[in-house]
Amino acid sequence: MTPTEKGSLPGAGGEVNAAPPAPAPSAIREAGLVSALTLASRVLGLAREQVFAALLGAGLYADAFRIGFRIPNLLRDLFAEGALSAAFVPTYARALAHEGRPDAHRLASRLLTLLAVILAALVVAGVAFAGPLVAVLAPGFEAVSGKTEFTIRLTRIMLPFLPLVSFAAVAMGMLNAEERYTMPALSPALFNLVTIVWAGALWALGLPPEKVALGWAVGTLLGGAAQFLVQVPALRRTGWTYRPQWAPRDPGIARIAALMAPATVGLAAVQINIFVNSIFASRVPGAVSWLDYAFRILYLPIGIFGVAVGTIATTRLARRAAVDDVAGLRATLRDSLAMVAFLSVPATVGLMVLGVPVVRLLYERGQFTATDTQNTATALLYYSCGLVAYTGVKVLAPAFYALGRPRVPLAASASAVATNVAVNLLLFGRLGFRAVALGTALGSLVNAVILVAAFEGRFGGLRGHGLAARLTRVMGSALLMAPVTWLAAAGLAHWLGSRGFPAQLAVGLLPVVVGVLAYGAATRLLEVPEAEAVLALIRRRF
Repeated sequence: MTPTEKGSLPGAGGEVNAAPPAPAPSAIREAGLVSALTLASRVLGLAREQVFAALLGAGLYADAFRIGFRIPNLLRDLFAEGALSAAFVPTYARALAHEGRPDAHRLASRLLTLLAVILAALVVAGVAFAGPLVAVLAPGFEAVSGKTEFTIRLTRIMLPFLPLVSFAAVAMGMLNAEERYTMPALSPALFNLVTIVWAGALWALGLPPEKVALGWAVGTLLGGAAQFLVQVPALRRTGWTYRPQWAPRDPGIARIAALMAPATVGLAAVQINIFVNSIFASRVPGAVSWLDYAFRILYLPIGIFGVAVGTIATTRLARRAAVDDVAGLRATLRDSLAMVAFLSVPATVGLMVLGVPVVRLLYERGQFTATDTQNTATALLYYSCGLVAYTGVKVLAPAFYALGRPRVPLAASASAVATNVAVNLLLFGRLGFRAVALGTALGSLVNAVILVAAFEGRFGGLRGHGLAARLTRVMGSALLMAPVTWLAAAGLAHWLGSRGFPAQLAVGLLPVVVGVLAYGAATRLLEVPEAEAVLALIRRRF
């Protein structure tokens, strides 16, 4: 098989010259815009988590709220940020390219109508069967009096979050496919802002923990509604108006459904692993919260780097596949993976080195104790092992959906889940909640490796073209950064200690600044192309 044959899509005109190693400036600019907007959302999300930690810590009510929210949130991740987006964006983009905007808008209205019916039925079923769902998800809660019952109550309150955020996901997909990235990137920030303001009101009222947890559940619904409604004006500016249309046999709906079926698992390795992990973590009081607090910190770089680059890549990959441009698809995937590595590798090293001071700075106040800090930092250390894989999958999986090969992510995700379950079964007795974080990280690594191997085996184009050299230079730069960051943190901790917010701020934040500067210098020294592109963008902007 020749290289051209190996990389051809049905109807492709053959191979064209590969893209140069440096990423396209337009992709860098767009990813930079989405990163900046996503940063605001993730920072607000972290602020929301800080308020939650201060109000509820890692006790009974915190654990109960997290499991109560996990059921609709797990479905949200599968439908809204996972399978639905992965299936809808390329289908909508194809409709725009081949059928025109009116037909694409009609497809969106039909999808929203179908979702409203299906998700309403799911909410009703969830309310009816909340008890069995909680029993499966958190069997360890039975050991604490009243914990399971309170979790069931919270679950029933928060189930309507699922349709609200799924509608928001459709709106985000439409705007992204139209290459209007601003409002989709901003809408999650509004969710966080609404819940923070609501939490401030709960704090001011001086409510007991049980009432705080119940009030926070109501605030979650308000935030979900705001996330959808804020995007409606931007959609109207594209000419779209929602018109209820019941057409489940629409060919576009059928294509979305065909992609969603395997994609529900194929894009959801992290979410499925969270479900499995909840079963194990519920056996240790406080572990559900420690693991969630740690993953929230990890989600900051995942959200900024993985979602930002993945959002741009998903649209570009879909457009390349729609016109059978396999060479452009390869180049887009290579550049996206290189950018993900450039951003996430130093974040991995930084989180490993600075776990304790970062957790202490972010959470240790109110009901969140020093013991909670140590356990959360430990979970963060193990989670961090999979950060590059977490972010990489957000770029790799959409490539297969764009190519109409959703079974590959399905197999990769199934392997990741199997890895996670095996690690928990083998090591939970020895490592406790640490095994939960380790299993998730190793499962994500397996997921990413399988996707890379499958793409290379079928289409080629990832090896060579300077990609390996770029990744090696990124890793070398991060290794040069690590000791500088550690020395800065150790010196500040010895000098200032860890008591009081000023000391926590200095010890937790200044080493991060030192690490960023050290990494920037190292990438310039090793001539990493992404560093040159980012620096050129900054110069043009400022």
